[in-house]
Amino acid sequence: MIYPQNFEQKTGFDKVRRLISEKCLSPLGEERVAEMGFSADYQTVTRRLEQTDEFVRILRGEDEFPASYFFDVRYSLKRIRPEGTWLDEKELFDLKRSLQTINDIIRFFRPSLEEKEEIKYPALTALAGDILVFPQLIGKIDAILDKFGRVKDNASPTLAQIRKEITATMSGISRSLQSILRAAQSEGVVDKDITPTMRDGRLMIPVAPAFKRKIKGIVHDESASGKTVFIEPEVVVEANNRIRELEGDERREVMKILTEFTNFIRPLVPDILQSYEFLAEIDFIRAKALFAEQVNGIKPVVEDKQQIDWIRAAHPLLFLSLQKQNKQIVPLDILLEEKKRLLIISGPNAGGKSVCLKTVGLLQYMLQCGLLIPVYESSKTGLFENLFIDIGDEQSIENDLSTYSSHLTNMKFFVKNCNSKTLILIDEFGSGTEPQIGGAIAEALLDRFNRNHSYGVITTHYQNLKHFAEDTEGIVNGAMLYDRHLMQPLFKLSIGNPGSSFAVEIARKIGLPEDVIADASANVGSDYINMDKYLQDIVRDKRYWESKRQNIRQQEKKLEDITARYEQDLEAVNKQRKEIMRNAKEEAQRILSEANAKIENTIREIKEAQAEKEQTKLARKALEEFKASVIAAEEEDDKIARKMAKLQERKERKKQKQNAPASKQVFNRDVIEAGDNVRLKGQVSAGTVMEVQGKQAVVAFGMIKSTVKLEQLEKVSKGQIKKEIQKSTFVSVQTADDMHEKKLNFKQEIDVRGMRGDEALQAVTYFVDDAIQVGAARIRILHGTGTGILRQLIRDYLHTVPGVRQYHDEHVQFGGAGITVVELE
Repeated sequence: MIYPQNFEQKTGFDKVRRLISEKCLSPLGEERVAEMGFSADYQTVTRRLEQTDEFVRILRGEDEFPASYFFDVRYSLKRIRPEGTWLDEKELFDLKRSLQTINDIIRFFRPSLEEKEEIKYPALTALAGDILVFPQLIGKIDAILDKFGRVKDNASPTLAQIRKEITATMSGISRSLQSILRAAQSEGVVDKDITPTMRDGRLMIPVAPAFKRKIKGIVHDESASGKTVFIEPEVVVEANNRIRELEGDERREVMKILTEFTNFIRPLVPDILQSYEFLAEIDFIRAKALFAEQVNGIKPVVEDKQQIDWIRAAHPLLFLSLQKQNKQIVPLDILLEEKKRLLIISGPNAGGKSVCLKTVGLLQYMLQCGLLIPVYESSKTGLFENLFIDIGDEQSIENDLSTYSSHLTNMKFFVKNCNSKTLILIDEFGSGTEPQIGGAIAEALLDRFNRNHSYGVITTHYQNLKHFAEDTEGIVNGAMLYDRHLMQPLFKLSIGNPGSSFAVEIARKIGLPEDVIADASANVGSDYINMDKYLQDIVRDKRYWESKRQNIRQQEKKLEDITARYEQDLEAVNKQRKEIMRNAKEEAQRILSEANAKIENTIREIKEAQAEKEQTKLARKALEEFKASVIAAEEEDDKIARKMAKLQERKERKKQKQNAPASKQVFNRDVIEAGDNVRLKGQVSAGTVMEVQGKQAVVAFGMIKSTVKLEQLEKVSKGQIKKEIQKSTFVSVQTADDMHEKKLNFKQEIDVRGMRGDEALQAVTYFVDDAIQVGAARIRILHGTGTGILRQLIRDYLHTVPGVRQYHDEHVQFGGAGITVVELE
């Protein structure tokens, strides 16, 4: 049940209906749009939604839907039911083209059934299941009409003979006129560029009035200016009369052909009309799908129960209006469920309360009319048997009703007819009368709606309704948010707390005198003002914490993405390593085969040369060179593999250190490990152990790396190094000058493209050391993209350098993944 009768006008659905009607291709679909109505049947609603959703997929797909000729010939088909009537050429041509369209639409859906493939559009295929097509009828019409819709010459032997005679007679008339015209032109009676003209179906010669007596014939007409007269020469008068007779014979023969064909069609009219009902339904569904595309409508989850769980819902008409102004609509999130059935929305005027109310009413009505609605995909919808709305001023002079009386009349109907399957929408609940008694009546009505387990959205400014909602199960408060600093509405609905009307703030913004505002505040009392202020503070705090929560969610999502990308990159590196090893084995096998072939060729050359000393030397030299190249390639591959393994070990050790419990490390002077600070015994300068290889260690003394025996090193703590640095503060002038020169000449970018892995890594190591030494904050390493191995080697090294704060890809406009940007501490 829908109440009141003008529900569609109040919610704006009449405009939606008009927009859909404009997208129809024929009166067939327009009639269906006009008949479109509300349904509470779950099967009916879901079937309509599924049909529309499938057509949206057709519009978005690659298959071209046959929508060329949607003609409404139902009137013509009904007109020929009496015997003796016939379809004219245009009606028959429209019938043929529309029947062909129906045939093409059926074939569009049915091939999947014939070929036993998966059905793409089950709902529309079911709709087309029992519809008849008329290929034989289309073929018969094609035998009668040509591609322009005119009866063919060969439609009957009599018609062919008549048109043949007409053509021959016209040809004779044309020849005679041309002969007369040439003679008149030679005599100067007619201009050289004049040609015969057709007037009233007869060929004539245009002549100046002064020469009209020079040509024997009948003057039939003259031009509007009177400067030309049209003469039919007497020699062609009889021929033109014959043409008229033949044209009459032609019309009678065409009428006979059409009458005979109409007699053939007449028994098929009921079946043909049924096919046109299908065409009307397709036109209607297509228009709904086009409207859904226009407003971003989707088919949400529909359940056979009462609920509204909408995410990012939008009022379609407001969306279209703002779209023309290049503005964005503020979407609505709203939830009505069993424990929170009635939503009481409060907030400032012009804050969006009424728009929220109309959005709920319009979208729910659209859904139950079978239209797709603009909500987020995860939204859930339900069905209601009754939709009641009370919005606007229903004051009636004829019925002697005031504004408040009309509201009470609606409330009386709501109370009598509402139940657990009713959705109630009330704007400015209780307004229109004295506030105290109006609020009391509104509270009593709200209690009755709640006891009847009705669902609804109600807007109000009354404080007692906010308190009642807060204390009553089944009712929940909501607020339209307002920016107190900018003094403008945000048009966002927040469910859970009541909203302030911001009456004082709005009055102050408008410019009401401050003493008037102060008197009003004193009259209403400090309790009311403080309560309103508390409401504002609650809304503000809620917005703040919601913003915080959103930021935390974004950070968590970003962290998850970074972790996933790191794992993906690591997996890619391992995959590339396996691929390199596989290729290396294949290359080794190929080299081995080549080596065997080379040896055999060498032996054969020696034998062929009959062991000549000089030839043997050359062959041996070539073999030695080949052997040396193979060994060099193997050594390079081994170096890269060892370097990758070492980098992986460093990464694992660093990861273990990070995951280990943060306990104070005991300084052990006797054990030297990677990362320890050491110095040569008897020396002052200290270095860092890069790695330990048996009884030797690789130590970095500034930019210089050296391999030193462990027995020549002594371990020093970081504190001891700091003390010695503080004691030794003397720096020579030469050293200071060198450092200043190095800073001036230091370039913050290095290019290692084309280098081998070990060579590139050594260059990057020196470059990073120099950057740290001169105090650079940011450097760039150009390594290219390639297979990504060089990039991974460099980043694995950077991961182990203490002075590196972070590293990342360069911006895509400046090189992207081919350049690593390093941020130094």
